[in-house]
Amino acid sequence: MSRFPRSFGRPRRLNALKFFAAVAAAVLFHFLGVRLIPHFSQVIDVFLVVAVLYGLEGNSLGALFAGMFVGLVHDSLSGGPFGLFGFADTIIAYGAARLAQRLVIQRATGVLALVSFATVAQQAIVVGLALLLLPTPEVPNPVWVAIRAGACGLLGLSIYIASAHWRRTSEARRRGRMSRLRLG
Repeated sequence: MSRFPRSFGRPRRLNALKFFAAVAAAVLFHFLGVRLIPHFSQVIDVFLVVAVLYGLEGNSLGALFAGMFVGLVHDSLSGGPFGLFGFADTIIAYGAARLAQRLVIQRATGVLALVSFATVAQQAIVVGLALLLLPTPEVPNPVWVAIRAGACGLLGLSIYIASAHWRRTSEARRRGRMSRLRLG
């Protein structure tokens, strides 16, 4: 007989499935946005939002790999130099995980501020790497950086609120089913 319960490992697999579903949704959202709005990728970075929200779960090692994966997916879809977003998103996701280990972020406004700050930090890392590594780097306009920070912050806020609402309703349904089982 095993020392671990039967469900040992199940939450980790479920967490990985949720992460890959979020990345797939981000890719789909990115493709649709770029197709419908010409400057979509300049305004919203859905991949960064996924990396930060995953980092907020507090698993440092998982956040490193998630940030790297999400950043490399972003690099492959952006058409720019490969590895800039991979490196930047790895740092950002790890930073979000370390911050989540030290702070309790319970309010949605905290998520808004964190995602907005992470967007500015990611842009600074990408610009720094581009200045160091590329012969003729493109530096984004600060107005677009501010617009991107606000848009990504609002996207992260709405995803956070929607997922919290979904968790509350599913927990209420589960408790309702359990109480009917006990009464019956």
